[in-house]
Amino acid sequence: MKPPPRYAGQQYWARPLPGFGDPRARLLLVGLAPAAHGGNRTGRMFTGDRSGDWLFDALHHAGFATQPTSVHRDDGLHLRDAYITATLRCAPPLNKPLPAEIVRCEPYLLEELRLLGRVRVVVGLGRIGWQAYLRTRRRLELPRPARAPVFGHGAATRFEDGVTLLACYHPSQQNTFTGKLTRPMLRGVFVEARRLLDAA
Repeated sequence: MKPPPRYAGQQYWARPLPGFGDPRARLLLVGLAPAAHGGNRTGRMFTGDRSGDWLFDALHHAGFATQPTSVHRDDGLHLRDAYITATLRCAPPLNKPLPAEIVRCEPYLLEELRLLGRVRVVVGLGRIGWQAYLRTRRRLELPRPARAPVFGHGAATRFEDGVTLLACYHPSQQNTFTGKLTRPMLRGVFVEARRLLDAA
């Protein structure tokens, strides 16, 4: 894949991306995959692309990030009480992951959930991230919800172990350019995550 002119000459990370953030996080974000010219270029999820611009603004607004923007992995951004991961670790062709790719990357998400033992709130960014978290809970044999979860922006599912899963439209340009997701809507999800953590 040839880089667009604005990134011509830049060295791309172009290998699997790890999750990042606070290892003692109580907030977990599960996204889709690194963007072809965002995380795949910069080496950090949601960094250096428009989706990240929206996401870090919302995280900063709710006190989970030290700054509202992130352009490269050494720009000083740190997450507070939050950790970002994804369903896939590599940018999928045409941004459409195949089921086999999801299965191949699942062990990484499973291991992160095992290690992040303080998580109380999870935000599923888009239906794929939301489903990945639910699938991972089943694999780990964690308690199920009282009612079957239904994806819809802002929907909350509470599990018997006290974890709450919040559904959020993905901050992709497809959603933000069309107005399906607005900045107040995205900020609202993380304000609710903060409220839930403060009440815990």
